[in-house]
Amino acid sequence: MMENGSRADRIAARIRASIDAGQLPAGSRLASVRAAAREYGVSKNTVVEAYDRLVATGHIEARRGSGFYVARPVRHPASAPPPHFTEAIDLVSLLREQLNQHYEVRAGDGRPPVSWMETSELGRYLRRGNRQGVEADDFEYGHPRGYPPLRETIARTLTERAINAGAEQVLLTFGANHALDLLVRHFVTPGETVLVETPGYYPLFGKLRLHRAAMAGVPRGHDGPDPAALEAAIQRHRPRLMFVQPLAHNPTGTSMSLAAMHRLLRIAERHDLILIEDDPFADLIPHVTPRLAALDGLQRVIYLGTFSKTLSAGLRSGYIAAGEGLIDSLTDIKMLTVVTSSGAVERMIHDMILRGRYRRHLARLRERVARAGAEAITALEGIGIHGIEPPAGGYYLWCPLPEGMDDVALARRASAEGIFLAPGTLFRQPDGPGPPALRINICYATDARLLDFLRREITPRLSAGGSAPG
Repeated sequence: MMENGSRADRIAARIRASIDAGQLPAGSRLASVRAAAREYGVSKNTVVEAYDRLVATGHIEARRGSGFYVARPVRHPASAPPPHFTEAIDLVSLLREQLNQHYEVRAGDGRPPVSWMETSELGRYLRRGNRQGVEADDFEYGHPRGYPPLRETIARTLTERAINAGAEQVLLTFGANHALDLLVRHFVTPGETVLVETPGYYPLFGKLRLHRAAMAGVPRGHDGPDPAALEAAIQRHRPRLMFVQPLAHNPTGTSMSLAAMHRLLRIAERHDLILIEDDPFADLIPHVTPRLAALDGLQRVIYLGTFSKTLSAGLRSGYIAAGEGLIDSLTDIKMLTVVTSSGAVERMIHDMILRGRYRRHLARLRERVARAGAEAITALEGIGIHGIEPPAGGYYLWCPLPEGMDDVALARRASAEGIFLAPGTLFRQPDGPGPPALRINICYATDARLLDFLRREITPRLSAGGSAPG
C-alpha cells in the first residue's frame, strides 16, 4: 500500500513512465477509474486525482463518456537558443540580470539574498500555511516571462485550441488588462490612430486615451466587426493595429463565425493590419471553437488570455502569446514597468491545474453560465426587452432599450435605488452615443429588484407608443 500523502503522485509517475517508455502508446485507453482503484489498492478519488495530473501535464486526455486515453505527442517548433545576455550597462540589462541571475557574485543586486528571507518571519509564516512547501520563487522576483511550468501548461492548452506556440512564446501578465497595456506601450505612438470595436471594451478606450492615441471605431454586429466599415476606416486612417474580441464579446456577448474570422483575416492581410485577439472567456468555450490566432498561426495575430474572468479577479494573472521576438520586446517593457508578475500567484494557479481542481471548477462554471444565460433572457424578455442575442459562453447580454431612452440617465436613476447598471453609451465612446442599450451580467439578471426597476422604466415608454427594444 502506498503512503497516503503521495498516492496520486506515485500513480501518475508510474503511468507517465509507462507512456515515456512506449509501453502505453498514443491512443491507448487507460484502465477505468474503478479498475485502476482496484489495481493500485486506492480509492477512486485518488485515481481521479492522478489522472487529472496527467491531463494537466498533457500526457493523457479525457474523452467524455469514454474514459482516459494516452495523448498524441505535440510537436512544437524548436525554440531559439537563449539570447546572449549583456553586461549590466543599461536599464533593461540591469533589470534582466536581477531576474535571470547569470552571475555568481551579485554585488549589483537590489535586494538581500534569498537565504535571509527564508529564515525570516515571512518564511516561517509561509511554511506554516503552505502545504506545498516554500520555494525560492516566494522570495525572488521570478522569471521575467513568468513561472515557467505555468507557461508550459498554457502552451499545451493553446495547442488544444490549435494555436501552435511554445512556452517561449508565452508571456505571463497581471491579467488581460496588463497585457493590453504592454501592447499599447509597444505598438502605439501618441497621435497614432488605432482601430477598436464599437460597442467595445471600455477600459481599452481609457488606456488608449491615456497613451494619447487616436481611436476609430468599427461597428460590432452579431458576427463581428462590419467588413465595409472596417475597409472604410482602414482607407481613411491607414492604421497598423486593431483590437478585437471575437468570442463572447464584451459587451454584446456575441461570437464571430468561422467565415467572419476568415474575412477579417483577409482584410488584415491585404492592408498589413496587426490584430490583437482578446479571448478572456477561452476556458469556458470549447477548445474546438475557431480562433483568429489558430487560423493565422500567430503571424499577424497576437493572442491574449486570462484567468481573472474564470478563476479570480483578485489573482490578476493572464498571458500574451505571440512570436518570440515580440515576446522578448514585451518582456523588456514588463521589466521596466512592473519588474515581473507574481510568481506566488502563478504557482498557485499551476498547482490548481496540475491537481485537476481548475478543470473541475470550469466544468461547474460552464453549467452555471449556460443556465444563467437562458434564465436571464427569459426574465428580461418577460419585462419587455427583446432583440437580445443569446450569450456565447461569457457573462454578458446586450439589451436594447426603447428608442429615445437615455441609458446614462437610466443608470443614474437605478443608482439612487441601489442598482448598478452599465449604460451602453460607455461602450461606444470612440464615436459617441448610439441606440440606447444596457450591458447586463447574466449572473444578476434575474434579481427581482432589477426586473422591477426596469419594468417601471420601460413599460411607460412602450405604452406611450415608443419603439419596442429590438
